[in-house]
Amino acid sequence: MSATKQDTSKLFGLIKHAEVEMVDFKFVDLLGTWQRFSAPVSQVTESTIEEGLGFDGSSCRGWKSIHNSDMLLIPDASSAKIDPFFHAPTVSILCDVVDPITRERYERDPRQVAKRAEAYLKSTGVADTCYFGPEPEFFLLDDVRFHTAKNESFYRINSVSGAWNTGADEGPNLAYKPRHKGGYFAVPPIDATANMRHEMVAIMNELGLDVEREHHEVASAAQAEIDFRFDTLTSCADKTLWLKYVVRNVAHVYGKAATFMPKPMAGDNGSGMHCHQSLWKDGAPLFAGDGYGGLSQLALHYIGGILKHAPALAAFTNPSVNSYRRLVPGFEAPTSLAYSARNRSASIRIPVGQESPKAKRIEARFPDAVANPYLAFSALMMAGLDGVINEIDPGEPLDKDIYGMSPEELKDVPQIPASLDAALEALNQDRTFLTQGDVFSDDLISAWIDYKRENEVAPVQQQPTPLEYDLYFEA
Repeated sequence: MSATKQDTSKLFGLIKHAEVEMVDFKFVDLLGTWQRFSAPVSQVTESTIEEGLGFDGSSCRGWKSIHNSDMLLIPDASSAKIDPFFHAPTVSILCDVVDPITRERYERDPRQVAKRAEAYLKSTGVADTCYFGPEPEFFLLDDVRFHTAKNESFYRINSVSGAWNTGADEGPNLAYKPRHKGGYFAVPPIDATANMRHEMVAIMNELGLDVEREHHEVASAAQAEIDFRFDTLTSCADKTLWLKYVVRNVAHVYGKAATFMPKPMAGDNGSGMHCHQSLWKDGAPLFAGDGYGGLSQLALHYIGGILKHAPALAAFTNPSVNSYRRLVPGFEAPTSLAYSARNRSASIRIPVGQESPKAKRIEARFPDAVANPYLAFSALMMAGLDGVINEIDPGEPLDKDIYGMSPEELKDVPQIPASLDAALEALNQDRTFLTQGDVFSDDLISAWIDYKRENEVAPVQQQPTPLEYDLYFEA
């Protein structure tokens, strides 16, 4: 029996054991959002899993045009999990996207990009496995209102768990609010969302995420972080979308709204998604050595690749206009393209304190969780691998507190792009490292740039903000 047959057999065994009534088919669009539809279990057979299900690709952002829209979903039976949020017993299956005529994998399917990246890594002979461990941060809000039109624009958010809450009737207000920038590792009752996060963790573990820790983050408005154990690139991206799905749905049940938006409010810390990475070969770690921070020369070259390509990477790792509201000095945001052991103000940190070679890794601190994890993880690995193959020197480490350095001291330290438009232009000029091994196609990269410029950069440039009325209406 082939692995596919085994996975299919396990799937139908799960369906029978859990008395499943519905099968939910999920796939990810170009921007990193799950799309889905369901079918009664009576309509799902082994041939369904093998032959796939048709859908209209023109309705997905950044995908097929209307005259060439027919696409096919091929369910990945090994990804099947009981979905915890449907009333009827439901099994969720992640799907890959193929062309219905040629049966070739669709080059703009983000999950296929991740699989191609893993295949390319093996083909180089440098390593056979790239592990990722992301740290997604998010806010839990009690009230969220926003609207934009030609003649008006506003947003209003409130968190009764935050020091800046707007006076909502809590009946009564019992204080115990985190101070401004004082939420890190808070304990209840100051951390008012701990029980909610514990429920999130329990569900994530049932789904196989293997959560390692959760805690309140720095910002006062119920900012949080949940980390799961590292995994291989594609599997880690799958788990990242499951994490976001669980966070949003549990928050909704509790009457709150969760957002992974990098900078939902001014004057407080934003939310990032630090990405731990390491290369392995034949079961052995490749990042441990006797170089700086206990790293191997290979690991230092990997850092060199990320630093060299960081401006282009930002188009995938920080892919929103709002991402660059976070990437400003003063809020623990890593804007300087430097590396350091321990120093959290550098864009690449080398975690210390764990001497086991298996624990040696590097941490890219600039990404955020708006990123499509399949594309962001793949791009980071491709940049690092380019550094290894071409022996890119990362330069000298920067062990100073970057936030305390003078402009004169910082003048020779490269910086992350200051806007999404600048990052997209950097990607447009520096894309060859991504197209090695046909991992990213030029078509996908161009589609990404065009979509972002047309649907995000241009509208924001053309729409006045409420703050501009404060600044200029009486000028």
